[in-house]
Amino acid sequence: MRRRRAWLWALALAALAMIGGPLAADEARYLRVGTGPPGETHFQIGNLLASAISAPPGLPPCARGGSCGVPGLIAGASATTGSVYNVEAIADGRMDAALVQADVPFWAATGAPPFQGKPITSLRAVANIGADMMHIVVWRDGPIHALRDLRGRRIAVGENGSGTQLHARQLLTALGIKDHELKLEPMRAEVAGDAMLEGKLDAFFIMDAVPAPSVEALSRSRPIRLLGVTGPAADKLRRADPLLFPSRVDAGSYAGVDTDAPTLAIGVTLVVASSLPEDLVFALTQALWQPATLNLLNTNFHSGPPITVASALAGLGLPLHPGAQRFYSDRRNLR
Repeated sequence: MRRRRAWLWALALAALAMIGGPLAADEARYLRVGTGPPGETHFQIGNLLASAISAPPGLPPCARGGSCGVPGLIAGASATTGSVYNVEAIADGRMDAALVQADVPFWAATGAPPFQGKPITSLRAVANIGADMMHIVVWRDGPIHALRDLRGRRIAVGENGSGTQLHARQLLTALGIKDHELKLEPMRAEVAGDAMLEGKLDAFFIMDAVPAPSVEALSRSRPIRLLGVTGPAADKLRRADPLLFPSRVDAGSYAGVDTDAPTLAIGVTLVVASSLPEDLVFALTQALWQPATLNLLNTNFHSGPPITVASALAGLGLPLHPGAQRFYSDRRNLR
């Protein structure tokens, strides 16, 4: 894990170094990419993708051993609070692209909570590049053994503007637990782990890939348990949110967790503003599907089967951008 993080920070620093290099302003194009909170996988994936799709002016082309990104493009990744924030940031022009949980732009387009009265229809998909799984983290030697035991507890549910918080509230509603029946804390998982160790929380909720860095770190400090997300509440949640699908956190994914934890998962979608030029998004999609980029994603962030065209286009919560659609329509690009 330490090697992976060190490699990622090196990659991010390399990208920053390229941005600071001698570029002619009229030769470069810039793309602002929203990621997620520091300490969570979306932040790491976003930095990797920004570096992979960048090819600042002056670098050799991919065929000659240079960058396989979009010629002339400099993509900069920014930490954000999460999926809800990212959708709103693209809609109002603060971001050009972002990683979001697949159902969030669907709720945005339909004007469902938390977007009630303010539907957002200006986003388009490029691909699903992985999946986030529901983690509900408690102490292994503590009194919480099942979802019903959450009533009356102190629970962190993710920052305001995060997909984690949206899904946590969906689950609590499906369980029939009201806000006044527990103490909800809006904090990201990295902070929640410290609060757990200090005795200020009984549990925390996070939607993240496996292994989630914050959960992994906590499991090495004190034995944890992951609650199973199953039964009538999970069924009710899936009926309300059909993009969620059954999954599991395998035994051994975290230190001391020696049994599988059934749960629900959601695709992680790379989305872009619908106003981005078709040629730019075509080239961006092409850069995403470079073997080197896919290898990095599959090796570092994807706990399930390797990313394929079928998995990338399944479970999208919004239409493809025309540039991405053109790329997938030409099967020669996918050999």
